[in-house]
Formats: sequence, C-alpha cells, structure tokens
Amino acid sequence: MTELMQACRICPRSCGARRERESGQGFCRMGVFPRVARAALHFWEEPCISGTRGSGTVFFSGCSLRCAFCQNEEISARDFGKTVAPEELAQIYRELEEKGAHNINLVNPTHFVPAILESFRHYRPKVPVVYNSSGYETVETLKLLEGSVDIYLPDLKYSDEEKARRYSGAGDYFQAASKAIPEMVRQTGRPVFGQDGMLVRGTVVRHLVLPLATQNAIGALRFLKEAFGDQILVSLMGQYVPYGRVRLGEFPELNRRITRREYEKVLDELFRLELNGFVQELSSAKKDFIPSFDLTGVERREDGE
Repeated sequence: MTELMQACRICPRSCGARRERESGQGFCRMGVFPRVARAALHFWEEPCISGTRGSGTVFFSGCSLRCAFCQNEEISARDFGKTVAPEELAQIYRELEEKGAHNINLVNPTHFVPAILESFRHYRPKVPVVYNSSGYETVETLKLLEGSVDIYLPDLKYSDEEKARRYSGAGDYFQAASKAIPEMVRQTGRPVFGQDGMLVRGTVVRHLVLPLATQNAIGALRFLKEAFGDQILVSLMGQYVPYGRVRLGEFPELNRRITRREYEKVLDELFRLELNGFVQELSSAKKDFIPSFDLTGVERREDGE
C-alpha cells in the first residue's frame, strides 16, 4: 500500500479521487490511512457476534453513503476520529484480543481496505475477523479481502431504488449490494458455529426497518430468500430512531420511530419466508445502543497502554 492513492475506485462511487496519507478529496473525504473513532468491546451486536465477552469493534470514520438517518453521524458525516498507521491498527487488534474479544469487528471499513490489508501483514488476529459494512461494495474490492475476512456482516438497506437515492444519495445501492453480497457468501460459505455458539465463519445480512418502508423491507427479504435460502443468516432490526439530518428537520416522513404494525408486517414476511437469523425487539429503539465516539482504545497514554 502506498501513502498516496491517485484515483480511488474502492467503493461503487468510483469517484477517482486523489487520496493522500491523512486527507482525501473523494466522497468519503478520507485519506489512505484509517481514521478511527473508537476501539472497544461492544455488546450490542447479534448474540453470536457479541457473545459474553464482547465483540472487538473498531469504528472507522468517513463513509461512502452518508445516510440521512445515520446513528453514527458524528464519525460518518462529521469525520471525528484519529488517523492511525496500519501498524498502529494492528496493535489495536492485539489489545482487543487481550481484553477477551470474541472477534475483531471492522465497522464501516470499505474506504480503508488497502490499509486494513496492510495491517494484517503486521498482525493477523487469532480470532475471527468481521467485516461490518453498509453493503455498498464492489466485487473487485471484496475479492481483495478473500482469505482475510471470516465473517461478513453487511446491511441490505434498500430494495427500493428511489428510497436509496433519496436517503443515501445512491440510486445504484441495490444494484451494487445485490452483486456484493453473493461474493461475500461465496467467500464464507454457510454459517459455521463454534462449540460455544459463536459464529466463526459465514455471512449475516442486516436490514433496518424504516418508517413508511415496509415494502422496501419485504423486497429486501424476498431477494435474500431467493438468492441465498439457508446459506446466510438474516438480522431484522427494529432499532430505528430519528437521527442525523432527519433529526434536524430534513425528511419529515422519517422523523418518528416505526410502529408495531409496521414491524409486525415485516416480521410476518420474514417468518413466511422461513429465513434463519435474528429479530430485534422494538424496545431496542433507543439511543442507548449508540456508542460514545471518544477515541477509546485509539489514543495512547504516555505509559504506552
């Protein structure tokens, strides 16, 4: 990996931007070296990811989507975080492992893939590596990760092109994700669990139900059933709370939580399709699950801890 990227094509935006070590001119606004906002044990993932000791999450700043409702807007849109070199990122993995992490969970890593691959040359985690992404990926970038990722944890945010364009500025979202997720499944195969019930390999696809978007959700579930059957796990999420630009008054149709009726309509389809996976309770729709982005696990004290 070089410290300069002349024409970035890592994500489907394919903006061809020049990216230097710590700054970039592309859609994600990031440089080549990762910017990290938090690295800590996280207990709010699916049970087979968080387990009893927590998932070793590394939250990256910047984003290739910038969804209007993003719960992590502080880092995805406002770019909070600290730039780290690949060898420093490798040390973060080590420290999370030492704290007992079940896995190393790379959250929103797409735009830093070259640096992440470089970090693995410094240290390859002994626990499974989770690639936790928006689903807005290119097959070419995913192929670079083959053999380095054990678990893919993508979103499938939209089946509705107009909603993808309106809320994420990506009318091609489903076109990209519907090609990317098969590549993820090809790499991981069917879900494999350890004796402790933790997922050690496989693909888990998430969908967050949005207000006034039951057909968008049902379309996503039907695609997953037709394309993958029981080769994947599906995680249906009811934790939506108004956040990001929605909270500031944009997109008033999203400025509420989903209703029980909306959620149950999507649940009925999930059960009809007999998709395997996880279902959140509507009580999860609160801000408590949003982590504090305060450079935990990123800033080093003078004593080297």
